[in-house]
Amino acid sequence: MVTDADLELLRTGVISVTGRLVDASNATLFGNVVAGDISAECIYKPIAGERPLWDFPDGQLAHREYAAYLLSEELELHIVPPTVLRDGPFGVGMVQLWIDIDDEIDLAHYFGQDNPQLRTMALFDAIINNTDRKIGHLLPDKYGRLYGCDHGVTFHSEYKLRTVLWQWAGESLSSTELSLLDKALLEFEKLANLLGEYLTEEEILALESRIRELRETEKFPLPNPDWPSIPWPAF
Repeated sequence: MVTDADLELLRTGVISVTGRLVDASNATLFGNVVAGDISAECIYKPIAGERPLWDFPDGQLAHREYAAYLLSEELELHIVPPTVLRDGPFGVGMVQLWIDIDDEIDLAHYFGQDNPQLRTMALFDAIINNTDRKIGHLLPDKYGRLYGCDHGVTFHSEYKLRTVLWQWAGESLSSTELSLLDKALLEFEKLANLLGEYLTEEEILALESRIRELRETEKFPLPNPDWPSIPWPAF
C-alpha cells in the first residue's frame, strides 16, 4: 500500500534510471529511487524530454502531472500515485511511484465496467479536463485500488475531455459526488493557491468553471462534438 514514506522517498532519494518506456511519446524513464536501505521503483519524466505540443505550453507537462496529484490529494480521492516535481539525472521533472497492476485484470474488459472506482476516475478526469485517458493509463493494483497515470495533458482552459470512460456520460451525479464538488468550490481559494505555481491564471479560472458547471448540471459531461472524444490509440 502507498504510504507517506513513499512520498518522502520520492522527494529525497537518489534516482537511478534503468530503462525507458519506448511506447511513450515523451521521455518516460523507468528506474529506482533509493534512500539508505529503502528503495522503490519509479517513473521519471524529465522536462527536457517533453515533446512540444501545439495546444499546451512547452516545458509544462511535468507541472500538470504534479498539479493533478495535488488536486487528487486535496479532494481526498487518492487517484494519482505519489508524485513529486524535482531534479533528477536528466534535470527537473516529474517522479512518480511505480504501481504494479494486478496481472489477473484484463484492462480491455475492465475499463468498460460500471465500477465505482472507474466512475470516480471519470469524474476526476472531467474536473481536470483530461485530454488523454487511455485504457493503459488505468492502474488497478493487487490490493483492489485503482490509480491513474499520465496526466501531462490536463487542465486546458478549453473543454477537451478525451477519455475511454464515457459509460456515465449524461448520468446524474450521486449525493457523494455532489458533496465532493461542494467541497472543491468551498475550498477553491486554497486550491487555486496550491495549483497557481503550476497552472496559468486562465487555467485556474477554467478549473473553477468546470467544477461549478458539474455542480449546477448535476450530471456527468457529454463528449464535445467539436473534439475527438476518445484518445488514439485507445490503449
